[in-house]
Amino acid sequence: MPNKFPLDTASLMNWTWTEIQPFFQSLQTQDLNHKNVDSWLKDWSDLSSHIDELYTRLFIATTRFTADTDVEQRYVNFIESIQPHVKAAEQDLKKKLLDTKLEPQGFDLPLRKMRTEAALFREANLPLLTEEQKLNTEYNKIIGSMSYQWEGQERTTAQMMPLLQERDRTVREKAWRLLLEGRLEKRAILNDLWGKLMQVRLKIAANNSLENYRDLIWDQKFRFDYSPDDCKAFHRAIEEVVVPAVGRITKRRQKMLGLDIMRPWDTAVDPFGDMPLKPFKSTMELEEKTRTILEQVDPKFKSYFESMREQGLLDLESRKNKAPGAYSLGYAVTRQPFIFMSAAGTHDDALTLLHECGHAIHEFERAKLEYFQHRSENYLPAEFAEVASMGMELLAAPYMTRDHGGFYNKAEAARAHVQQLEEILSFWPYMALVDAFQHWIYENPQLSLDGSNCENKWAELWDRFMPWVDYNGYEDAKKTYWHRQGHIFTIPFYYIEYGMAQLGATQIWAYSLANQQAAIDSYKKALALGSTVGLPKLFETAGAKFSFDADNIRRSVVLMEKKIEELSSEL
Repeated sequence: MPNKFPLDTASLMNWTWTEIQPFFQSLQTQDLNHKNVDSWLKDWSDLSSHIDELYTRLFIATTRFTADTDVEQRYVNFIESIQPHVKAAEQDLKKKLLDTKLEPQGFDLPLRKMRTEAALFREANLPLLTEEQKLNTEYNKIIGSMSYQWEGQERTTAQMMPLLQERDRTVREKAWRLLLEGRLEKRAILNDLWGKLMQVRLKIAANNSLENYRDLIWDQKFRFDYSPDDCKAFHRAIEEVVVPAVGRITKRRQKMLGLDIMRPWDTAVDPFGDMPLKPFKSTMELEEKTRTILEQVDPKFKSYFESMREQGLLDLESRKNKAPGAYSLGYAVTRQPFIFMSAAGTHDDALTLLHECGHAIHEFERAKLEYFQHRSENYLPAEFAEVASMGMELLAAPYMTRDHGGFYNKAEAARAHVQQLEEILSFWPYMALVDAFQHWIYENPQLSLDGSNCENKWAELWDRFMPWVDYNGYEDAKKTYWHRQGHIFTIPFYYIEYGMAQLGATQIWAYSLANQQAAIDSYKKALALGSTVGLPKLFETAGAKFSFDADNIRRSVVLMEKKIEELSSEL
């Protein structure tokens, strides 16, 4: 192996294929046998880590600075001039290892994933994948550029969201209408962009001799432990168990708000208080209180968070020309996470940061694993990665009060927890809607090439899974809401993971109500496994069951409804 990886971030960011190629050539030309396979894998792991960190840093920059043309060009240069060569070279190394028939100890699952990747690889897809990434970046630019004039001030979408929680219904409706107008202005552009994305994805599937792009994604995401039919069974279980529960919650909310009907601008307001929860006034306060909460969940978690603050690994404030959403992504060389979000002072922001801290803690916990293939996000099952984040939200719930250094007084904390549990219940039907929509898209590709057909199907599924709110007169709002769901555009089929993980997280929470410390210990033990074992074992280690039938869901729903009733009686 050449002996000089970039020694600092600045050097890494200037890495080109010319510098990278000799490392792949060295690995490719080595004789491989049972005596040197472990060291060969270590060298490959180190190389993969450096390339992954380069990509991650470039991608993060594009989301932080969506209007910066230099940042965009550096990212485009990577995906055009480096990434295709890397994918081809990685394919050669996978083939080299697989052809030897060697079975390195503890490498069973990565080998299975490599066999899957090797079978999927098509050189003809490399330029198509590059084109897809460019279109994804275009989507983020369109959404990130959206802003609104509110009482003489320009606001981002994230900064508009707190207005939907105002008790004054006229304020909520005005804000909701303004957000709708902004979305409808982009309707034709996003439908056109969607058609381009679909055409690229259908070509990718065709190059793999597949009629259904979903089949490619299933293997690409290493979904070895469940099938599309299992997902549809999950949808039906949610329809049977959760949709009626959310109907009960909505009826109670409607009664408490004194409304004859629930309209789309009534869904975010908290019926228990005159004012929306305002947990923090500044990003600094958000960070300080999150640090204190994490310390009480586990002192180790606090130390992780402090190290991120000290090293500038947080970007939390909302600003224009910043991509939507939130994430935690890991730097594979330094083995540290970076958290991105756009805080606007809401309770959702407080939960979002705890959620992303769960991902970041997962990164830290599995950092000790030697091989890139065991600790990389690329190989980590997302269905469990989201258990880490959603589990953290619930494990932190007992420490949200000010007497624990948190955000709220006792009554506010009760309101916040009720809101949290109600949102979990409400999320499952929405998740089922998003996932069922994506199954329809790729089962009916000729229809779904046309964005207007997608709009009609989305509205139909909305009425199936989310029938509680009256959209009469605002049918276009319902039809175009899928434009806001970035996963559909940029990460196809990444959404069922959230629903599965939420069920795992609620089971961990149920365990914590009986024994908080034992639940946290099991949680950490599971996080440390990385991707060394499959989903059933990961769930089992964390104290949960990898099963999505109606009975398993019902246990969590019954517990949540009981807890909501108990907390509500105190308000």
